[in-house]
Amino acid sequence: MSDVRNEFNQQIIDEFRANAGKVGGPFQGADMLLLHHIGARSGTERVTPLVFRDDGDRRVIFASKAGAPTHPDWYHNLVANPDVTIEVGDEGEVPVRAHVLRDEERARVWDLQTAEVPQFGEYARKAGGRTIPVIALEER
Repeated sequence: MSDVRNEFNQQIIDEFRANAGKVGGPFQGADMLLLHHIGARSGTERVTPLVFRDDGDRRVIFASKAGAPTHPDWYHNLVANPDVTIEVGDEGEVPVRAHVLRDEERARVWDLQTAEVPQFGEYARKAGGRTIPVIALEER
């Protein structure tokens, strides 16, 4: 499963870079970024394509893992190593600091996302009671 996921992600990454941040397939029309993060245990740099939304002067991502009962690995990596870089469109790599949104701030952003992209509401239902983390990425 891991190899299939890695291959799928690599195809999205390649398409993203070849088309100034635009991809097709299930993510056609979605705002996507590439998150460069460091493995919390391995120390290995990883790149993960993610859907994001703008929220003022920051970008926000969602640790939905398509509704799985556990948080994605990249989420744990951000908590351990919050200074990361992202690629958006053809901007190149942008240094950002990640922080997990809490309480009313999380609820506000989550409600906006689920209103605009109902699939995220489905992810929350499938997650079996897991609260999906919402993470702000602010330029350093």
